[in-house]
Amino acid sequence: MEAYRRGTVYACPNEARRCCRERPAEPVRTCVGCRTRAAASGLLRVVAADGVVIPDPRRRYPGRGAWVHPDVGCLRLAERRRAFPRALRCAGALDTAAVHAFLAEFSGDV
Repeated sequence: MEAYRRGTVYACPNEARRCCRERPAEPVRTCVGCRTRAAASGLLRVVAADGVVIPDPRRRYPGRGAWVHPDVGCLRLAERRRAFPRALRCAGALDTAAVHAFLAEFSGDV
């Protein structure tokens, strides 16, 4: 049963739209270090609190977040570009020691 709405033109048949609804698209975010776009599941969200950048792997902390690959190279590139204060909209420099510790533990280099 096809439902037609007045004034609306559908470019694809109902079967194609039904297939797309079953498989929702994954959110895409940009890494602040290397500036490449990737799926949000492959990036680490970080937030700023009291001048410190805190890793948010569960994506539960409130406030504005920035996304970075879980790689020390991307983190160092973001620090060199001074991307965290700009992305998180904070004045001044931010301490990223907590993110470095999290990535060292995440990669197993402890």
